[in-house]
Amino acid sequence: MLRTLNSLLAPAVMERLTLVINHVLGAETVATERLRPHAGRTVELVAAGWPSLLPAPPACVFRVTPAGLLEWCGADPAPAQADLGLRIDASNPAALFARLLAGERPSVAVEGDAQLAGDVNWLLENLRWDVAADLERLFGPVVAQQLHRVGRAVAAALRAALQGVGQVRERLRPRP
Repeated sequence: MLRTLNSLLAPAVMERLTLVINHVLGAETVATERLRPHAGRTVELVAAGWPSLLPAPPACVFRVTPAGLLEWCGADPAPAQADLGLRIDASNPAALFARLLAGERPSVAVEGDAQLAGDVNWLLENLRWDVAADLERLFGPVVAQQLHRVGRAVAAALRAALQGVGQVRERLRPRP
């Protein structure tokens, strides 16, 4: 049942994620300028060690467009060889999610085109989504401020909960 639900939801989630990524890229002209020379190249994100009990994450292969944005390549199998491969240790998805919520970058193994890797790394280190500004455009300044405050509180609570789960897991882990 989970796998069926995953196969129905994963494409929609990936398409929305691609829209969000492109929104953030499009907000900074320097970001799209850095990606334009790589038009047609592919970037594959692999969740290494993903637990087999959980539904598999969707294929995360993106193609750089001539406009310097990203295009999700779909649920089709990855190309024989992506121009840039990024492998993230996802053996503990809860801990990975907690680190991402805390703003930490996970360790990533990189394979492939060095220039593309350098530009992707620059983007990861320098681009930030200005959620407050987007909320203000949609709802006005007063409502946006309240929504942003609530969002930060929810994120902090999720961070604390996931850290607590990680600590309990470490205590329960058998020692060699």
